[in-house]
Parts: sequence; structure tokens; C-alpha cells
Amino acid sequence: MSRRSRRLTGAVVVSVAATAGLIASSTASWAAPDGPASAHPGAAKAPTGDHGKGRANGPTMDIQILSFNDFHGNLEPPTGSSGRIVAGHQLVDGTAKDVTVDAGGVAYLATHLKQARKGHRNTVTVAAGDIVGASPLLSAAFHDEPTILAMNKLGLDATAVGNHEFDEGYQEIQRLQKGGCLDDGDGQNNQNSCPTGSFPGANFQFLAANVTYQGTKRTILPAYWVKKMHGAKIGFIGMTLKDTPNIVTAAGVAGLDFHDEVATANALVPVLEKQGVKAIVVLIHQGGFPTTEKWTDPQGATHDANPSYDWACSKGGALDPSSPILPIAQHLSPQIDLVISGHTHQPYVCDVPDPNGQPRLVTSASSFGRLYTDTELSYDRRTQDIVRSSVKGTNMVVTRDVAPSAAESTLIQSYQQLVAPIANKVLGTLSTDVTRKANAAGESQLGDLIADAQLADPSVVTDGKEPVVALMNPGGIRADLLAGEVTYEDAFTVQPFNNYLVSMDLTGSEILQVLEEQWSGVNSASNPKVLQVAGIEYAWSSAGGTRHVVPGSVTVNGMALDEGATYRIVTNNFLAGGGDGFGTLGDAAASQTVYYGGLDIDAFATYLEAHSPYTPGPLTRITQQ
Repeated sequence: MSRRSRRLTGAVVVSVAATAGLIASSTASWAAPDGPASAHPGAAKAPTGDHGKGRANGPTMDIQILSFNDFHGNLEPPTGSSGRIVAGHQLVDGTAKDVTVDAGGVAYLATHLKQARKGHRNTVTVAAGDIVGASPLLSAAFHDEPTILAMNKLGLDATAVGNHEFDEGYQEIQRLQKGGCLDDGDGQNNQNSCPTGSFPGANFQFLAANVTYQGTKRTILPAYWVKKMHGAKIGFIGMTLKDTPNIVTAAGVAGLDFHDEVATANALVPVLEKQGVKAIVVLIHQGGFPTTEKWTDPQGATHDANPSYDWACSKGGALDPSSPILPIAQHLSPQIDLVISGHTHQPYVCDVPDPNGQPRLVTSASSFGRLYTDTELSYDRRTQDIVRSSVKGTNMVVTRDVAPSAAESTLIQSYQQLVAPIANKVLGTLSTDVTRKANAAGESQLGDLIADAQLADPSVVTDGKEPVVALMNPGGIRADLLAGEVTYEDAFTVQPFNNYLVSMDLTGSEILQVLEEQWSGVNSASNPKVLQVAGIEYAWSSAGGTRHVVPGSVTVNGMALDEGATYRIVTNNFLAGGGDGFGTLGDAAASQTVYYGGLDIDAFATYLEAHSPYTPGPLTRITQQ
């Protein structure tokens, strides 16, 4: 084991070399293509009998599992939509409007977790991947070393790897685990490893059960981790989604093989059982999507609404049948007691039947440290297993009305000082002011610049498929840029919300629907939201008394829009979630695999550097007739 693994008190970690031999027996099946859900490769055969899963057969002890996912280096409280959680709804002009709560920030998360642990003798804290990667400047500028240190301070015990852990290649994940510095030129390219001279690495364990060195059976990190608590042993298997190579740059996954999640986990069950570990939890970076909430207003009318954080499944909600986590959860061995998931940035705590038909909890805590899941259960000392019927989970909001952790606050303050040279770095120059001021059609110079930057960003290119259209919400452009030098801090002021770029497919018909939503529904004529665009041009008119896209005016890269064709588009996670009334984008994202790239600010900064000195072009993408 690495020196870092040996420091994990009260835990057993399988070394990389040892893991290879333990899972070798199932390697051959991983090469088979996936079949339908009913014949999932590696699916467990349902054993008969209770096996201690349903009821207690002896004296029990209480255990608490705290979990979160998709933190993405959000050390400071995230802003904009990324820093809010939907807590309910209210009726405004006949429409269901979200009631949100500001949430997140590692100093607040640490306090909430500390408070949640009070009164619990046996507690463990775990995560389901994407703890780092696609992070805000404060963490990304230092290769996410500050986030690792913050996780050490808040008491994280183990985490699965997610797709974003591979953004800089597997060697970087191993460095974050073991410690050490990168020779990155002391702040060049807006990054500076070990600004204080050293980096100790993670006190918690990264797990990667289904990631092996290409052509071998050796995992790049341990496959599982065992927590021992006063005689109880719980095994945690950690995995990323098998499709990670499809959503990460080729350089990030070079030299690796990614294996089926079900086959991997089920092959490890007997390995753990041979060690006397019968209580097993899967940490998996794959997730689901809650169904649209049906909200009943005070007058008794029902409205479609964005899901609140506790809609699925405690308040009548469910996971959409297309959710990728469902076939996985349904075919994991019945000996696995709990599934903690992530990746989709959604909140849910749901029961999904195992192959025995018995309910098994599947959880996810949204993203960016805005929620955590508190799962409490009973451990049967006689069977040395979890009593399945005792497992109860609740998603908890990381509110900002508690005292922030002093240790985390000190860490953040130190890195805020260290990031100043990067924040003050000059990206380029502007030949003239570039502002948010829109012309009569709704197009602005700064909107064009940002949309162009998003379209040019390589982080959302998957399988060689590049977006051809970019869509940017005008409300996300918060400041103007003045002529002369532009610093990184200036760019952050323009786009301060730490939104992530998302690419997905839309049909031509759906693109037309999105354009019409700019001035319909909640975006009525009195409050239109004209998207800033790249790669697409169109005209709109108010003829007949209502705004509408002029038929036949829409072109993509100079070619007439084909309503039946499919186009790859790029936008930010706010719009991809249906924000600002763009329900078509939200519906499309919920019905397919979307691809998360880097932060919008990084795309913006990179584009400014590459196009300095920048001179805005004519405003001809959107015209009014």
C-alpha cells in the first residue's frame, strides 16, 4: 500500500497490485457488449432466503453513512444558480415558481457534517466522484490541491473516482492520492502546483474498481475500502461510469480500460465475503433524473415544476425510467446493501428493487456541496450484515446559516491570497469597450464573444463530435469589459457564476422551440430573454402582435436549419437544467446523456488569450424584421 493508504486509521485498503488478482476471474466477461437490462452482463443471480438482509437475527448496532457527490472543487460558496437548491414552489401569475435556498461552500459543509455526526458513535463519510475537476479558479489554479486539503479537514474517508478525476490523466489522480508537486512553471497557464512548497495528498482513499491499466487486470487505484467500527466491517466498492472515455478527452483516459459497473461490483462481492465483509456499499459515479414534480398550489390546482431536493422519492417523485443508474442498481448483487450515486447532479433518495425484488436505497446529493445525504442503518452483530429494512436516507441542505468551519475558512483565505497573481494575470487586450448593451434585436457584442468562446472550447468535444451551436443566457453576463487590458479577474467578473459547459443533442425542431421560448411562457413580451448565440443566425418579427421566429430564417453555419436533423449544441448547466424558462433544453437534457465540460470562465479566458487584441464584429446573428 502507499504511505497515504497506511495512514487511514481503522480501515483496510486493497493495494493496486493485490486488487488485480482479486478481480481477475471476472475480467473476461467485461469485454462482452452490454445486453438489455434483463440480461445485463455480470447481473447477479437472485439467491434464495433472507441472508440477514431483511430483518435482524441478533443484537444490532447503529451506523451512520454521510455522503455527497460532484463537489467539483467548490470551496467558496457557489454563486448564481449553482449556489441555490430548489426547496419548494409558489404560485406567481398562475405559474409555479421555484422557492430556492442559498446552499454550499465547504466551510458550511464541514460544519453541517460535524453537527450531523454528533451522537453517532459509528459514522463514516464517503463520496461518489467528481470531487475535483471542472473546478472554480480558487481550486483549479492549484490543480485542485486545495480541494484535497479541504476534504482532509472535513473528514472524508473514501470516494469513488468520477469522470472529471480523469481530466488531467490517471497519473494526476494518483498524485492527488499520494502527494507531491507538479513542475508547472509557477503560475504559467493559470495553474501553480504546491504554491507553499509541498502537497501531502489525500488522507482519504480514492477508489477505482472498474479502471485498469490497458490490456492488464491491474486497477489504477484500490477497488474497495473496508471501514471497521467497533467490530463492524463495511466494504465500499468505488467505480466511475463505464462510459467515462466517451465524456473525457482522449488524453485523460489514454492507457486505460473501463469496465462494466455491474460485472465489476458483483465480482468483488465474494472477494469481500471471504474477508468476512458482508455489509457492502457501492459508490458509483453514475446517476438518475427525478421525474417532473407535480406541485399542488393552495387552490388545489396541479402544476409541472422543477423537482425540489426532496421530491424523489419521499414526496411522490420517482426516477425517470431512462435513468442510467436504474439498470445498474437493478442488477447489482443482492448482497450489496446500498448504492450511493452521482454524475447527474440531481437530488434523490429512492428504493430500487434488487434482483431478489427487495427494496434497496439509491441516493444522490445534487452537486457542488449544496446537499449531503444522511443514511442511518442497523448492523446485525450476529450475521455481520446490514439489516436492509433499517436503511433510511435523507437529503439535507447545506444552508449558510451556521458558523463556517474555522479550519476551512483559514484554508480558503490562504489560497485566496495565493491566487491573486493568477487573478491579476492579463489575458489580452480589447480594441474598444465590449458591453452587454443589446441592439434592437437583442444581440450584444459581449454576448457574441462569450458564445464564440463556448463554441470553441474543446472540453465539450466528445468522440470527435464538436458542437455547432452555442446558446448563452443574457442574465449570466454580469459586467462589461472596457478597452485595454483584460485580467483573469475581469473575466471572472463578467461570468462569476461558475457554470459548467454542457453539450448535448437537439433536433432542428427543438432548436426552433428553444428560440420561441425566448419570449413565450415566463419569458413573455414584457420579460423576453434573448439568448446570445454562435453558429446560428435567425430573424424574428412582431408581426401579428406576438413575437415569433420568421419562418425559414434560421441557418446553422450558413445552411438552412433542418427540423428533422440532429445538432450538437453547447450551453451552460443553468440553461441545460431548464433555467430562465427554457424548458425544451431541460427536457432534452433529462432524456439523454449530456456531456459536462469545463467552467465557462475558463473557456472565456482561453478564447480571449487566443484572440488578442480582440475587436468585436457586426451584430448580424439576430435580426428584427
